[in-house]
Amino acid sequence: MKHIHSIVILLLVTLSACAQQTDSAVKAETPPHLNYTTETVVPDINNPWGMALLPDGSMLITEKSGKLILFKDGIKTSITGLPDVYVRGQGGLLDIALHPNFAVNGWIYFTYASSKGEGDGGHTALSRAKIKNNTLIDLQLLYKASPNTKKGQHWGSRIAFDNDGYIYFSIGERGARDVNPQDINRDGGKIYRLHDNGSIPKDNPFVNVANAKKAIYSYGHRNPQGMFKHPITGTIWVNEHGPKGGDEINIIKKGANYGWPVISYGVNYSGTSFTEITEKEGMEQPLFYWVPSIAPCGMTYVTSNKYPDWKNNILVGSLKFQYLERLILKNDVVVKREKLFENIGRVRNVIEATDGYIYIAVEGKGILKIISKK
Repeated sequence: MKHIHSIVILLLVTLSACAQQTDSAVKAETPPHLNYTTETVVPDINNPWGMALLPDGSMLITEKSGKLILFKDGIKTSITGLPDVYVRGQGGLLDIALHPNFAVNGWIYFTYASSKGEGDGGHTALSRAKIKNNTLIDLQLLYKASPNTKKGQHWGSRIAFDNDGYIYFSIGERGARDVNPQDINRDGGKIYRLHDNGSIPKDNPFVNVANAKKAIYSYGHRNPQGMFKHPITGTIWVNEHGPKGGDEINIIKKGANYGWPVISYGVNYSGTSFTEITEKEGMEQPLFYWVPSIAPCGMTYVTSNKYPDWKNNILVGSLKFQYLERLILKNDVVVKREKLFENIGRVRNVIEATDGYIYIAVEGKGILKIISKK
C-alpha cells in the first residue's frame, strides 16, 4: 500500500511539474548567428512609449513624461496642444496610432493617463487630434475610463485598427485585481472597441446589457501593453503582463472572458498563490504564456521582405530581461523562441512601420532601427 501511495504522489508531482512547464517546453534561445543589427535613429529619449511613422518619413513619438515629439530630418520638435497628462507610476502619455486613412483625414489617436472625471487621481483616456504647425488641433476626447484612482499601476495601453476601421485600445485593471477585470459594469482590465469618431458600435457585445460599459469588447485582462492587427486573419492580438509568471498572448474575441484573476499561470510577487486553477469553462486559454515573466511590452507581426528569415514571426519587447523576443508559430502554436539583441535595454515597444523597417523603443536610449549587417 505504501508503494502504491508513493507512486501516486510521484505521479501527482510529475503532472504538476508538467503543468507548470507547459510554456517552457519551448525555451528561449540565443541564435548562433544574427543577420541583423541596430542603429539609433532617434537618440536621447527617456521613456519612448508609442511611435508612428508618418507618410513623409517623419516619426511621432510619445514620451511617458507627457511629451509628444515629431522627429523629422534629424530634428526633434515638441508638439504643443496636448491635453493635461496625469503622470503617476506607470501612467503618462502612452500609445499613438494613425488613422488608416491618415493621408486623407489627418487624424492621430493617442492614449494617456487623465485626471478628468470623477474622483481623485486618474484613469486611461483615448483622444484624437490633427497636427497643424506643430500644434494639435481639433482635439477630441473619445473615451475616458472611470472612476479615477491614485494607484499608479496598470494603465495599459495600446491601440490598433481592424480591417473595418474600428479602433481597439486596452486599459489595465488599475491595480484593482479583484474588482475591475471580471465586472463589465466597470472600466479596467478590458479591450475596448469604438468607431473612429468615438461612438459605440451597435454590435458591441454588451450594448444591450444594463449598466455595462458599452465600449467593452473583451474582459478579464490584467495589463495589456502589446497589440496588433494580424495582417492575414485581421484579428486583434494582445500581450499582457501577468504577475510573477503568467504573461500572456491572446487573440481577442467578441465578448470573451480572458480569466484574470480567476485563472492564471502566475502567482503573487511574493510567491504565494492567488488562484488554484489555470482553466475554467467560459474563460479563454492564452495562445501562449511565459513562466517566468518577461514583462512583455509592444508586439508586432513581421511581413516585411527586409527580414526574410523573420517573416510571419512575432516580435515582443521584454522590459524585465532587456531583449527582443522572436516567436516562431505554426498554426498559432509557438514552436520556437529566440532572444534577440540581449542586454539592449528595457524594450518598451516594437513596430513594423510602413517603410518596411522594424523599429524598437528602448528606455534611456530612444528609437532604434533594425537593419541588415553589412
